Amino acid sequence: MKRVLLSWSSGKDSAWCLHVLRAMPGVEVAGLLTTFNAAFGRVAMHGVRRELVEAQVNAAHLPLWGVDLPWPCSNEEYERIMADVCRKAVAEGITTVAFGDLFLADIRAYRERQLSSTGLEPLFPLWLQPTRELARGMMAGGLKARVVCLDPAKVPESFAGRAFDAELLAALPESCDPCAENGEFHTFATAGPMFDREIAVEAGEVVHRDGFVFADLLAVKPA
Repeated sequence: MKRVLLSWSSGKDSAWCLHVLRAMPGVEVAGLLTTFNAAFGRVAMHGVRRELVEAQVNAAHLPLWGVDLPWPCSNEEYERIMADVCRKAVAEGITTVAFGDLFLADIRAYRERQLSSTGLEPLFPLWLQPTRELARGMMAGGLKARVVCLDPAKVPESFAGRAFDAELLAALPESCDPCAENGEFHTFATAGPMFDREIAVEAGEVVHRDGFVFADLLAVKPA
């Protein structure tokens, strides 16, 4: 039995990777690993609020391995912190770290290099799946997500906060990957077979920062 820690960005690929892992024989998902900007309480890369990630892990019935990163954080400090996380994972019987990467060979090589001396095996369950088919398969399988961050040089700013759905796929510029693997946009998964409930969100402020556009999603409180 492989005990797997899943790298969890909070987006569609991470969520679908969880769904795929749970269908694999001999695999036990032990937790979801997310890095947060400690100064702002948000996912380090996508700017999603921590409370929304906590809603996801509750809906997935898995523990959150939250890693607080200082801000700013150098690459050296990041690697030192993650090395500590890897040591903790090994001590708790975890054998594997899974990633939702699709086809970027340099990213995969970096992850493999970082894990090479830790005793942890890297796993890429979605690797080289055709991304248009994958995107459509996610939607057909019940996954719902919202665009939370985008590169305005690659996709229109109006995509910020939009649902990841067939209409968005049809509106993508031809140069864009359907799963946005080249950094065109990032998402937050709100529903799907990996969760036992839908995570209700509403669109907040849209901001421009560091050359990117962020849509701040807010949790909808029960009435």
